[in-house]
Amino acid sequence: MSIIEYKNVEILRKEHVVLKDVSFTVDPGQFVYLIGKVGSGKSSLMKSIYAEVPVESGEARVFDYDMRTIRRKEIPYLRRRIGIVFQDFQLLTDRSAFANLDFVLQATGWKNKAERAERVDRALARVGMANKSYKMPHELSGGEQQRVVIARALLNEPDLILADEPTGNLDPETGLQIVAQLHDIAAGGTAVMMATHNLSLLDAFAGRVMNIESKKLIEA
Repeated sequence: MSIIEYKNVEILRKEHVVLKDVSFTVDPGQFVYLIGKVGSGKSSLMKSIYAEVPVESGEARVFDYDMRTIRRKEIPYLRRRIGIVFQDFQLLTDRSAFANLDFVLQATGWKNKAERAERVDRALARVGMANKSYKMPHELSGGEQQRVVIARALLNEPDLILADEPTGNLDPETGLQIVAQLHDIAAGGTAVMMATHNLSLLDAFAGRVMNIESKKLIEA
C-alpha cells in the first residue's frame, strides 16, 4: 500500500498556483528524486506532504491522513512519521550534536532520559557519527553536520524522509556520501523523497525520477 497518494492535486502559495494536476504515489522503501529548476515548486510539494502548505484541491493522502481535511491537532502525529532533512542544517549552534537530537525528542514528548539517550545514540550510529556526538556544530564539517541532520530525521524511526536539496551546501564528494547514506536508509524500508537540481546525482545513484516543469509533475 502506498504511503503517499496524490491525485489531481493543486497547490497555491499566496493565492498563486504553484502546482496543478499533480498525481503520483510513493511506496515504502522507494527512493524518489524530485527535480526541477529553482522556484519550480519542489519545496512547496514537499511542504504539502507534512502539512506546512495546504492542498487546495484534488485528493491527497499521506499515510492515513487526508491532507485536505487534516485537523491541526493531527499534524504532530503525521510529522512524527516523517523525517525532514534541510539544506541549511538548522542545527542549534549552542549545543552538541547529541544535545541537538535530545532536544528534538524532548520537544516531541519523550520523557524518559535513558530512552532518549538510547534513541539518540542509535540514530547517530546509523550515520557514522557516534564518536562525534559531543562536538558542537561549528566543530563539524558541512558533511558531518548534514549527517547529524539525517540522524535527527531518523530519531522517530520515520516511514518517510523528505530531503530538500540536502547536498546544496556541500562539495561534490561529500554530497555523494550523503546521497549514499539516504540510499542505504531507503534500502532499509524507509521511503526517501529527495529534491535536487544536481542531475549528476541521478547518474551516481539509481532512483525514480519525478520532474516539475511548467507547474506540472512529470514522471521522467
